[in-house]
Amino acid sequence: MTRRDPFTEIEELLDRMGREFEELGGTLGTPDAPQLPGARDVAVDVLEDDESITVLADLPGFEDDDIDVELREESLAITASREEERDVEVDGDDSDDVQYHRRERRSRSVSRRIPLAEPVTPDDATASYENGVLTVTLQKRSETGGGHSIDVS
Repeated sequence: MTRRDPFTEIEELLDRMGREFEELGGTLGTPDAPQLPGARDVAVDVLEDDESITVLADLPGFEDDDIDVELREESLAITASREEERDVEVDGDDSDDVQYHRRERRSRSVSRRIPLAEPVTPDDATASYENGVLTVTLQKRSETGGGHSIDVS
């Protein structure tokens, strides 16, 4: 008798739901389409040539240390989170003397999983972040592999 692992089943279900959500999200770009919250937290462009796949992701307001990029089997996962700044200085005063009239810049977390049309080589992946745009370049290969973390510079 084979013992079932509920965590593996949940992970497979979440992956399947994520793929279906991505497919649904691809139809939301038209002006008349309904907007789902979080459907496009990270706007991306995916470019492909004979040798590589390049993903450009808009992540304004984040630092490169806030961004995590992970290559998983047939997809690229991008997550970014920014913590609320607690220490505020205004003209040399500390935060005890500051009164907020509006406070909208708080913690923020976004993520996006991009399915890849072709298998890629994890060891040759590069990522850079400049002016709010993350650029991930993935070299194509012939077979798939396991997960691999990509450093953002």
